[in-house]
Amino acid sequence: MMVAKWEGTVGWMVASKVQRSRVVMMCGPGGAGKTTYAKKLEFEGWTRLSFEVEFWQRGITSMPTSEEARQVAAELKGRLMQLVGEGNNVVLDFGFWFRRQRDEYRALLNPVGVIPETVYLATDLETILSRIGKRHGRRADDWPLTAETASEYFARFEPPTPEEGPMVVVS
Repeated sequence: MMVAKWEGTVGWMVASKVQRSRVVMMCGPGGAGKTTYAKKLEFEGWTRLSFEVEFWQRGITSMPTSEEARQVAAELKGRLMQLVGEGNNVVLDFGFWFRRQRDEYRALLNPVGVIPETVYLATDLETILSRIGKRHGRRADDWPLTAETASEYFARFEPPTPEEGPMVVVS
């Protein structure tokens, strides 16, 4: 896409190429492998945004309060929009467990012309339970989950559907 803009006080126009950002929404229940996938994108130069990392950096190492979660959510949305405005690719290392959450981010990005891609980690409960047993809470991406909590998250999870837009399913 070419964009003309005014440069300096002379007012002459320069055409420059503007790269449209890509945004990936990681989608899956706790223990599905979202962070592992997101970190691969981060290694490739994408900016990874994560609730867990934000909580950890604030010293929140157990379930945050609703107010803490709302504050972090607002800040991550602001950072997302700033990064997209700068032309950066962003991976949202969230859960996106519910369609309403995915729709909320689609609506947020729509005015700037970005259609987020959903990467759905279709992981079975047995695999999830084996993974969460290896978590010890020693770092941001290592939040421990009990088998009961992971099973509850799995049961409540709403898988994305093709009608939601671009999607990659990883199984």
